[in-house]
Amino acid sequence: MSLTPDAPGGSTASAAPRTDAAVPDSATQNLTFRQVAKVIVGLLLALFTAMLSTTIVANALPEIVGDLHGSQSQYGWVITAALLANAASTPIWGKLADLLNKKTLVQLAIIIFTLGSVACGFAPGMPWLIGARVLQGLGMGGLMALAQAIIATITPPRDRGRYTGLIGAVIAVAQTSGPLVGGLIVDSALGWRWTFFVCVPFAIASLILLQFTLRVPSVRTGRVHIDWAGSLLLTSGVSVLLIWISFVGPKGSFDWVSPTSFAMVGGGALLLIATLFVESKVAEPIIPLGLLRDRATALVLIASIPIGVALFSASTYLGEYFQIALQQTPTAAGLLQLPMVIGMITASIGTGVLISRTGHWKVFLIVGSLLVTTALTMLAFTTHETPMWQTGCRIAVLGLGMGMLMQNLVLVVQNTVSVRDVGAASSMVAFIRTFAGATGVAVLGTVLSNRVSDLVSSGFAALGPDAQASGATSGTPSGLDLSQLPDFARDIVTGAYGDATGRIFLISACLSVLTVVAVLFIPNRPLRKTLDLQEPETA
Repeated sequence: MSLTPDAPGGSTASAAPRTDAAVPDSATQNLTFRQVAKVIVGLLLALFTAMLSTTIVANALPEIVGDLHGSQSQYGWVITAALLANAASTPIWGKLADLLNKKTLVQLAIIIFTLGSVACGFAPGMPWLIGARVLQGLGMGGLMALAQAIIATITPPRDRGRYTGLIGAVIAVAQTSGPLVGGLIVDSALGWRWTFFVCVPFAIASLILLQFTLRVPSVRTGRVHIDWAGSLLLTSGVSVLLIWISFVGPKGSFDWVSPTSFAMVGGGALLLIATLFVESKVAEPIIPLGLLRDRATALVLIASIPIGVALFSASTYLGEYFQIALQQTPTAAGLLQLPMVIGMITASIGTGVLISRTGHWKVFLIVGSLLVTTALTMLAFTTHETPMWQTGCRIAVLGLGMGMLMQNLVLVVQNTVSVRDVGAASSMVAFIRTFAGATGVAVLGTVLSNRVSDLVSSGFAALGPDAQASGATSGTPSGLDLSQLPDFARDIVTGAYGDATGRIFLISACLSVLTVVAVLFIPNRPLRKTLDLQEPETA
């Protein structure tokens, strides 16, 4: 647990390099920070656009479902469809990045995302919209995996902190400003369709920029073997489990303990087991199992699980807390999340620069994990009476911790692998984070819904039979019109949402302890100054 670098002997970093992976260091040693920044500006713009689309639609969903005459289950699928496609495709994009031309792949991902965005904007009904969201999700998965892989291809780990810091800042701004932008669009004369159209010009601009600025060294030569069987099995297994998570529960399509649950969980598990078997046999696996034998990589993946849950859950349920418990408008709810945005940007860029200058990274992971756990613990005491300034301070601390962790965990993994495997390694972290986030949103949503129902029932029971006859229900954000309730009923419902929110942060806080433990045991290997594992030859 010492913060001094471990000896590299015996680690993955000291493994003998493979000749087909070598990329001359001269390809990057002559590039200044400004030159590399110019190369990746189009990449960051594309990444920002894709990440923005994941949250910009949140505040527009009630209006979308009403305008397209959708059902409550379709309401959830608008979010779930994109997450499914994103999570399932990320490892595939990552492995393709190790096999094919990265510039072509990232341009293809942008085109797929743009087509999906246009299709969403012109959606005549809910089935069309859900299908278009799948297309968007495929593009998002590609951009998430390829952004990390491209930067890792053109910069050595010691200098990569400043650039991954920029990626972290872009993700922070996009994910947390999405509800604000979406609220502004919905509250304006543009209408909900522009929550999708607004992404198109940015995506096209990034495509043009990448065409003229992006130059990625070629890593592979010879015949390319794509693991189609592993891709199909992995996608199917992940999709089945995510569909089960999205629709299970007392208010879902089936119960936790039911034949449907057993069939879906068992089927998903068998598909993933089959994936591992295939991956252990093929020449070019989608998930290189050898990477998981490295201690640092395995611990980073474990540490990323609570981070994914906390990140996605905070982005989802803080907006709901502000809008329902505190009766704020969608625009105001977005503005109230700015402290978390500022914290993530400050920590992501600041730690990235410091890591590049000093080479020390583990102290930031430890401090970041402790800040996340502390912030989630403080948020566990949130109620409908909590002053907004206190909530703002708490989520600012959460943002600082997230900024120290998210991209630096990816950096640790990239430092242990060859350039030939950097796409697969980076995408594994993104996949685990997204899968954990989707799972956390679904499970914590069930916890929140059940807790709200209990508190509302208790509140009406305390007022007597006359109050219960008012017809007020706990409902969901999309189906609950507080303006139609009498004052006493509205106070009970809003108070229930506010008091129930602390429960989901308490669960996240307990889970985040796992990140603290995992980070403490990650080997403190020095960041290499060469692009690949192969050290430059000496005289």
